[in-house]
This record gives sequence, C-alpha cells and structure tokens, in this order.
Amino acid sequence: LEADGFTVVGEADDGVSGLAAARSMRPDLVLLDIGLPDIEGFDVARELAVDGPPPHVVLTSSREASSYGPRLAAGHALGFIPKDELSGAAIRALVDGG
Repeated sequence: LEADGFTVVGEADDGVSGLAAARSMRPDLVLLDIGLPDIEGFDVARELAVDGPPPHVVLTSSREASSYGPRLAAGHALGFIPKDELSGAAIRALVDGG
C-alpha cells in the first residue's frame, strides 16, 4: 500500500490489538480483515464507530462478499474488497466513491 501512496502507520494481529491501535493512532482509514482470531472485523468496525468520528473502514477477506450476505451492508464499513482484489487503487476508488 505504501507503494500506492498510502502511509501505513500500524498493524495488528487481532481485533483487540487493532482496536487499541486505531483508538490511539486515529487513522483516516482502517483496512480490516473480517476473519480475525479473536473477534470479527464486523465487531471491530462497530466499536470504532462508537468512538466519535470513525475512520473509513474497508473490510477485506479471502472469502467473497456473498459469503457475508446482508452483514456487509448493515456494517459500519465504507465497503468491502476481497483480498485477491486488494490494491491501493481499489481502496482509493472505494474511498473516493464513498
């Protein structure tokens, strides 16, 4: 993502660490895997939304969007990008269009 002009300020291995990092760093954008080892990305996105102005959240997964049904539309995320389509251009298009 850095090669595509994004500044990466942190990474986390699980949802609890990701929430803590996002709350302390206050990034503009969070790229969030749905399938985290401790809590689902949907729950992390919901928690970020109650902390004041939330960052743009882009959900990602190795599974297709259809696997999640209406949960994607009902979530607190800007959108979803499958991991095999993940790129800086795809994120930028989602953010600019959202």
